[in-house]
Order: sequence, then structure tokens, then C-alpha cells
Amino acid sequence: MDLTGETIIAAPRDRVWRALNDPEILRQAIPGCETIDKLSDTELSAKVTAKIGPVKASFTGQVTLLDLDPPNGYRIQGEGKGGPAGFAKGGATVKLEDVPEGTKLSYVVDAQIGGKLAQIGSRLIDGAAKSLAAEFFQKFNTLVSAESAAALDAEDAAETAADSPEMLDDIPPPPAETASPATADEAKAMDEIVDVVDQETKALAPWLWISGLLLILAGLLVAVVA
Repeated sequence: MDLTGETIIAAPRDRVWRALNDPEILRQAIPGCETIDKLSDTELSAKVTAKIGPVKASFTGQVTLLDLDPPNGYRIQGEGKGGPAGFAKGGATVKLEDVPEGTKLSYVVDAQIGGKLAQIGSRLIDGAAKSLAAEFFQKFNTLVSAESAAALDAEDAAETAADSPEMLDDIPPPPAETASPATADEAKAMDEIVDVVDQETKALAPWLWISGLLLILAGLLVAVVA
């Protein structure tokens, strides 16, 4: 099975990178993903529950990073198992590039399949894989674009206040009790994410996980129709 594609994410590359370092964002974006676990600096495992029609099944997969060339590209190997339904293994190459619209992520996946999965026609497999990839990128783009827009609004407000300091004198400070705990928690969580990114820039870049997870999911999701 060969799968190629690209998508434009409406956010700058550094913000896309930061979001891809957030396992919770990945979990929300990957269809049916229940857990994502980092096993080491070069290994990741994931559990996915997929449902196609009346059939529902769980799959587990693991990916290993090879030939890392930040920030230009990389090669990743992965394997996923779905019990009697079959297995998929292979590799993928991914690139992140700056474009005027934001960030372009392109990928090339080549995978081998076995078990009942191998009995399914290639057209069905390719169709399911493309549908899966499209669903993932649509959700991921929505999450990252919303975060990027909120950040830009905050930056614009800060710049406006800095350019017009006299405006601040006319605005009374809000009572302490009106502060939003949720907003404070979100800010703290983002600071923690940034710290993790800064500490692990030479380790496994989690945006590399995407191609491996797509490799696993694209092959295994279609196994449930066998």
C-alpha cells in the first residue's frame, strides 16, 4: 500500500511543532485514538478503537524513528497489530515546510499488510487510508488554527496596549475574584508544554509521530471490514 499527500495547516510552523508535541491534541485529532504513550526518545505506542459499520475492534501499534534530519525531514518505521484481523508494517517520510498560508505537511507512506487485511482489495484499503488521513488533518487543523488565532488576538491586544499606554489609565483593574481559573490553568499547561519542547528538541520530535500513526491506522482501520 502506498499513500502520498499533503495538507496546509493554518498556523506558523513553530506553533504546529508545539501542537504536535502535545499528546492530548494528537489523541483528539486521531480518529478513535484512546492512548498515546512515549516509550523512549525514539519509540511511541498507541491504542486505537475503530468502528466501520457494525464492526468495532481495537488495535495497538508502535513506531520507531530513523534518519532524523530536523527540521527538514525524517524516516520512520512502524508496525500495528489487530489480532486475527491482520497487521500492517512499513515506513513513511514526512516534511514540514513554511508556506504563505502557514505550514505545509507532506508525507509518503509505504506499507505491507498481512492476515485478513491482505485479502481486502487495494482500492478499498487506499480509500480507507485517505479518508482516515483527511479526518485526522481536518481535526488537527481545526485545533491548531483555533489556538493560533487566539494567540494572535492576544498578541494584537498586547501590542495595542503597548502603543497606547494612556488607554490603560482609563480602564479600571478587574476585581481579583473575576479571574478565570480555567484560563490560568490553560496558561500553566501551555507553559509546561513549551518547557517540555525546549528540553527535548534533540530527542524524538513528536510531530514525527504523525506519519507513523497514520501508517498504523491507515492499514489497520480497514482490517475491521474483513
